[in-house]
Amino acid sequence: MALCGVRVLELAGLAPAPFCGMILADFGAQVVRVDRMKSGLQMDMLARGKRSLALNIKSPEGALVLKKLCSHSDVLIEPFRQGVMEKLGLGPEKLLQENPRLIYARLTGFGQSGKFAKVAGHDINFLALSGLLSNLGRKNENPYAPLNLVADFAGGGLICALGIAMALFERAKSNKGQVIDASMVEGAAYVGSFLWKAQTIGLWSRPRGENILDSGAPFYDTYKTLDGKFMAVGAIEPAFYQALLKGLELDSTKLPNQLSFSDWPSLRSIFTDTFSKKSQAEWCKIFDGTDACVTPVLPLEEVSLHPHNKERGSFIRDVDEKVSPRPAPLFSRTPATPSLRRDPLVGEHTHEILKETGFTEEEIAKLQSDGIIECNKAKANL
Repeated sequence: MALCGVRVLELAGLAPAPFCGMILADFGAQVVRVDRMKSGLQMDMLARGKRSLALNIKSPEGALVLKKLCSHSDVLIEPFRQGVMEKLGLGPEKLLQENPRLIYARLTGFGQSGKFAKVAGHDINFLALSGLLSNLGRKNENPYAPLNLVADFAGGGLICALGIAMALFERAKSNKGQVIDASMVEGAAYVGSFLWKAQTIGLWSRPRGENILDSGAPFYDTYKTLDGKFMAVGAIEPAFYQALLKGLELDSTKLPNQLSFSDWPSLRSIFTDTFSKKSQAEWCKIFDGTDACVTPVLPLEEVSLHPHNKERGSFIRDVDEKVSPRPAPLFSRTPATPSLRRDPLVGEHTHEILKETGFTEEEIAKLQSDGIIECNKAKANL
């Protein structure tokens, strides 16, 4: 796999950092999640391919253990607010002295500097500050965030993983590590770079909910079918739009011009009424194989069963028969081989990871008795 041999430490967090770590693990990196002590319920739903080490890094002894782990690692993913690691004596200046080749990835909402650097926030707050949230939502409605996908996962975890890959590539030439300051505000804004350019050419110049791609255009929207399901329509180009009208059995000569903004409400009413007269399956049959850019809106439980996704093997099943997306993109020579094992228990691999790092049995036993680490084992199923 592409990242085979890369050793990653992921300090336990929520959403963005676990996603970043899972991406690296899917493509071959050895990822160790450093969990909090006595953490109770496991919140990491993106633990695929990782091992877990439970460590109290707030204690001086635990901080020393993490330093030693970092001296044997290529990457550290750190998801805490600005200044937290420095207070523990684990800031990048200290750790890069110990291991000059370390890639120290700092993944936060607002970044390592600026007025909001130490302020709490979630995806919706980062999205708001990025400028993107103001553009998301229908006309005459409040802006709304599309789950927590844009800032947490796209602008956060994915952009951070890209930064790590680039830093590893550069290190192959310089033999030096570096610090990555991954701000979810800036990452989300970067993902939305298209919007800034689109405004300058008039493609996104109207108020929210009145543009082609933000639910303003009737030919770029979703429509309810007879059976209560939905179809997605993205027929922007004239040829695709004509294919849409053909499938809907609508006469273009009796309809307003496609790009007549003032006529979009009436055109949407026509499309809404037309789609409501057939089931989703019927519409799929009509538009199958055409260039009308019309597809079914699939719920999560059905997406792996769609013929296209089945043919490509786009979804995988783990040992518990749980479905998840296969890692993307595909590689011709070094494809990702995601783990299908169950997710690790907190502290399940503490002992073996410390042994690999050079700790003796006596040292491990002392750390455990002093409450610096936890060593948990899975119970056998009888």
